[in-house]
Amino acid sequence: MSRDLGLSARMFLTMFLLGVVYLAFITILSYAGYGIVPILIFAGFMLGIQFYFSDKLVLWSTGAKIVDVTEAPRLHDAVERLCAVANLPKPKIAIVNSPIPNAFATGRNKKNAVVAVTSSLMDKLSQPELEAVLAHELSHIKHRDMFVMTLAGFFSTIAFFLMRYLIFFGDRRRGNLMLIWAASVAVWLISFILIRALSRYREFSADRGAALITGNPSNLASALLKISGSIKRVPPQELRKAEGMNAFFIIPAISRGSIMNLFSTHPPVEKRIERLEKLEL
Repeated sequence: MSRDLGLSARMFLTMFLLGVVYLAFITILSYAGYGIVPILIFAGFMLGIQFYFSDKLVLWSTGAKIVDVTEAPRLHDAVERLCAVANLPKPKIAIVNSPIPNAFATGRNKKNAVVAVTSSLMDKLSQPELEAVLAHELSHIKHRDMFVMTLAGFFSTIAFFLMRYLIFFGDRRRGNLMLIWAASVAVWLISFILIRALSRYREFSADRGAALITGNPSNLASALLKISGSIKRVPPQELRKAEGMNAFFIIPAISRGSIMNLFSTHPPVEKRIERLEKLEL
């Protein structure tokens, strides 16, 4: 499985642009007389937590349980074979007891990665389809895009936090609060769009990676169709509970209309299947 240079370039460009945006934002804050040191200390502390505990927080928030080979031999055997093909260390495996058929990968690097699937996904997919989904998640680990998304998402969260609470970080008599607030909004919006664009591309890249690992793009296409069709029959209250995990899932729990594609974390399923079909040729 070769490296996706297109994804690597986009990850670098996204982080570079985010860095420029936040450097400009910090410069504006400093010029306006706000306490930069407390903001940087807070951001550094939160970044450390995000970096070292992001995978545990994701597993905790979804109720995922790490399982060993005796508890899920089917999953462990499949992941072990796929990792051998992809030249990856075997990640931890987790199962989420959920009526939503889905899967995700988390972890800051290849050595502490976790691949999780829901109980519903295991029930609804055939073995080849399940392996295609697992290969998709392993591709995210291979490409290291999980860490980039985690880091980029953290910066976006900090921008949103500052947008809401900036007034408490400095002397209210100094600087133009409306100007700073407008800059905060602009930073958050630019971050949001950049992250969503990268997120959509990384799904295409992981789909292609899964096709290369399994050697059969049609299995993933079939799995995507089954997952998206099954999600539509899940009670809305269950989908709303899982909406916060949309960026991690192979298919979002709640999808928006076509007019919102620019702000979606995933490309439309139809386009993903179309690309997979082209790989069959």
